[in-house]
Amino acid sequence: MNLASTGSEKPSTGLPMPQTDVDGLERATFAAGCFWGVDASFREIEGVVRTSVGYTGGTAPDPSYEQVCSGATGHAESVEVWFDPAVVTYNELLDAFWSMHDPTTPNRQGWDFGSQYRSAIFFHDQEQERLATASRDQHQTTLARPIVTEIVPASTFYDAEEYHQRYFEKHGGAVCATTLR
Repeated sequence: MNLASTGSEKPSTGLPMPQTDVDGLERATFAAGCFWGVDASFREIEGVVRTSVGYTGGTAPDPSYEQVCSGATGHAESVEVWFDPAVVTYNELLDAFWSMHDPTTPNRQGWDFGSQYRSAIFFHDQEQERLATASRDQHQTTLARPIVTEIVPASTFYDAEEYHQRYFEKHGGAVCATTLR
């Protein structure tokens, strides 16, 4: 499986991809507000091989950006991260996730608001669920307000439209609310 692509491929079957591919890479999926900033932050981590921005956690099949923004589909703007566990651990990705947004604000990050901007960890197996829950509980001890981040099973991830992929690289120096923290 070649994961060096831009991430614009749509799932052909609508079924979730396996947690581990033939090259030993693993997958993690996070939502932390505007997916442009989250994507840019994860791309900077050594061991992250590929990211793709998209939509998950909702009910409509293959939603468009406009549908997700309407709030009617239940999807969150999310980032799918493929990583080499020999270089970066899932726990290290979780630490990065907590540091790149405010997990105590329901359905809001900075100026962006709506359920599509919610904080969520979409786990792909029981070990990711266990690690995400432990990480949340540990980070809660450092915060005055309760963490509202959902920790839920991963569902089908739909890649966002091509113009959203690597948005900052294409539009140079743009900022979204998630990166303002």
